[in-house]
Amino acid sequence: MNEFYTYFILFSSAFIGGLAVILFRLKFSTNLKLLISYSGALILAICILHLIPEIFSNYTKQIGLFVLLGFLFQLLLDFFSEGIEHGHFHSHSKKLVAFPYAIFISLCVHSFIEGMALIEDNNDTLLIGIVIHNIPIAIVLGTMLLSKNISKTIFLTSLFVFSISSPLGLFLATYQIVPLIENSNILLALVVGIFLHISTTILFETSDSHKFELKKFIIIILGFITAFFMP
Repeated sequence: MNEFYTYFILFSSAFIGGLAVILFRLKFSTNLKLLISYSGALILAICILHLIPEIFSNYTKQIGLFVLLGFLFQLLLDFFSEGIEHGHFHSHSKKLVAFPYAIFISLCVHSFIEGMALIEDNNDTLLIGIVIHNIPIAIVLGTMLLSKNISKTIFLTSLFVFSISSPLGLFLATYQIVPLIENSNILLALVVGIFLHISTTILFETSDSHKFELKKFIIIILGFITAFFMP
């Protein structure tokens, strides 16, 4: 895919997703939860069907180690982000007019690392996974920011910074503007670990009533099927 369009898609998908919260007055709803379930199923299937075979084609323990590090790193980010990456939204915060710095920075770091992994040429499958993953995250982030009663200027600025995180990661990795890991497989392994944590958390967490959810099950199957037919 053309380099410009990669940057454009990464930025616009996240920015428009967050902006839709204001434009269409989106709220954290059952439909959004289903979208998050779809994204979780899709990135899990992308990992198993596409990314893991790629990074393990020339296996070394270093690759496996970075998969584990990615998993642990996301676990650490969850501590600060409160699980917003997999659809957790807490609107009952005691500080209604406090900007959620820890959550916001964690999301930007998460997005930045995903963008870095796209330095591998022709990795359209990973790009699609990141885009579909970032859209519901941007919606949840936008919903959370509105609940903090912040100004529209701060809302749009925050959304812009989050949306630019993935393209910035890709840009810095591509042109090696700062010292980065040169082996793209290591970066990809790190993202696989992150994706495995997020996707399994989304798919294995139970409903409030601990009952089987047919809609979620069907959405998960659709996510698997989508990944299966990706090139």
